[in-house]
Amino acid sequence: GVRAERRRAGEHRDPAVVDPYGFERRHDFDSYQEMMDEYAAVLARRSARWSKLLQERPHVEKNVTDMHRTFPDNILFRSRAEPSLQRALFNVLLAYGHHNKAVGYCQGMNFIAGYLIIITKDEEKSFWLMDALLAKMLPDYYSPAMPGLKTDLEVLGELVKAKAPAVGQLMAQYPGIWSLVVSPWFICLYVDVLPIETVLRVWDCLFYEGSKVLFRVALTLIIHHQPQILRARSLLDVYECFKQMTCGAFTLDCHSFIQKIFREPGSLSMTTVNKLRVKCRQRMLEDESGQS
Repeated sequence: GVRAERRRAGEHRDPAVVDPYGFERRHDFDSYQEMMDEYAAVLARRSARWSKLLQERPHVEKNVTDMHRTFPDNILFRSRAEPSLQRALFNVLLAYGHHNKAVGYCQGMNFIAGYLIIITKDEEKSFWLMDALLAKMLPDYYSPAMPGLKTDLEVLGELVKAKAPAVGQLMAQYPGIWSLVVSPWFICLYVDVLPIETVLRVWDCLFYEGSKVLFRVALTLIIHHQPQILRARSLLDVYECFKQMTCGAFTLDCHSFIQKIFREPGSLSMTTVNKLRVKCRQRMLEDESGQS
C-alpha cells in the first residue's frame, strides 16, 4: 500500500543527505557538512588520543516493544535495511535483561544500546559498554522506582541554585519541573536530545570522568540560555525553552560545546556531586516517610 511505498522510498534516500551514522539530515545538511569539514581534523586528533589511552589503560569502566520506535530517521535501523541493526539491538537488549534481572528492560535503554551498536558495530562490545554505563556509572537510574535518576534531578536543582540562582528561583515556582524538562536528557544520556557528534563527545567524557559530566552538560545549556529561561511566564514557556535549547549552532559545534562544559559551570567535582546525592536522597526519603 501507500505506507509500504513510502517505506521503500525512504530506504533509497539520496546518500548526500545521510550522515556517516545513517541519520537523515534533510533540514540541516549544509550546516552539518560545513561543521564536519572543520571538525575532521579535531576528530582525527581525538581518535589518536583515545587509541593511545586505551593502549595504556585497556580497562574502560565498564519491553523491547520499543524496537520500531528506535531511531526512525536512521536508515540502518529500518527492518528492510541490509543489514538491519534492529536484530543486533534486540539481541543486546534481551541479553542485558537476562544479565541484570533486577532492571530488565527500561524505556530509554533502546537509544543507548542503539548508539553503542552504531559506533562499535559489535553486539558483545555494545553489551559490556552498556553494562558499564547502566550498572556501574549510573546505578539505580533504570531500576523500577528510578531512585538514582530522581536523586540526580534534585542534585541538578541544587547546582542550578548555586550557579544560576535566578533560574533556580524561577524553577522553584514549579514543583516537579526538573523531572519534566530534564528527565529525557539524563535517562537517554542526551541521545536523541543533542546532535550525534556532540553526544559521542559527551560520552567520551562520561566514560573518562564519570557521571558528573551529565551535570556539566545540563548546567552549560542552562547557563547559556539563562536570558531565555528568565523570560518564561508559565510552565509551558519553561518547557518549550528547555526543548529548544538543545538545538541549533550552540550544540551542533561539538568541539566548542565540549570546551564550554568544562569552563562555563566552573568547579564541579565528583566529591561535590556525591555529597549532594547523599543530601538529596536523604531529603527524598524523609519526604516519602512523611507522606506515608
